[in-house]
Amino acid sequence: MAAILLLLTYPIWLAALGGYLVHSDPPVRADMIVVLAGDFTGSRVFTAGNLVRQGFAEKALISGPFGVYGLYESDLAIALAVRNGYPASYFLPFPNNSKSTASESEVVISELRRLHVHKIDLVTSNFHTRRAARIFRGLAPDIEVHVIASPDQYFTPNGWWKEREGRKTFLMEWAKTVGSWLGM
Repeated sequence: MAAILLLLTYPIWLAALGGYLVHSDPPVRADMIVVLAGDFTGSRVFTAGNLVRQGFAEKALISGPFGVYGLYESDLAIALAVRNGYPASYFLPFPNNSKSTASESEVVISELRRLHVHKIDLVTSNFHTRRAARIFRGLAPDIEVHVIASPDQYFTPNGWWKEREGRKTFLMEWAKTVGSWLGM
């Protein structure tokens, strides 16, 4: 009986599990927009470009680690945004050598403090918002953080299980979420 009930209600509980990963705030006027690395489609940098265009901040700090064909992801993201009509003046590259959201958050927060930034709109992929918010807010209680979800090509909370890439994204993000709870 329980198996039948689970089978009949799977869209509800799968959507709830996917929805848990997403925590998005409305954008606010901020000192800086911050874009976390890890998006190879341009969705995050395009979201940031739109926020700058709308006047939510004067600049977007684009974080990007080294390693994509010997280039920094931040430089590649900005070049993509410029090719798509955003002025280069919108973006401030922040190349770094981080390998995780936690290590990226540490170096980004250090840079934000150096720049005397007190309020940010933090842009990341929808599935990554809850974990990124928890890490950022935990490491920087002195910085007001508003997390902005950029759309993901494959992950939507209400349909991630319908495509292989959505399922992979869901499983990887849940593994990382549990790992971060355990301090990994």
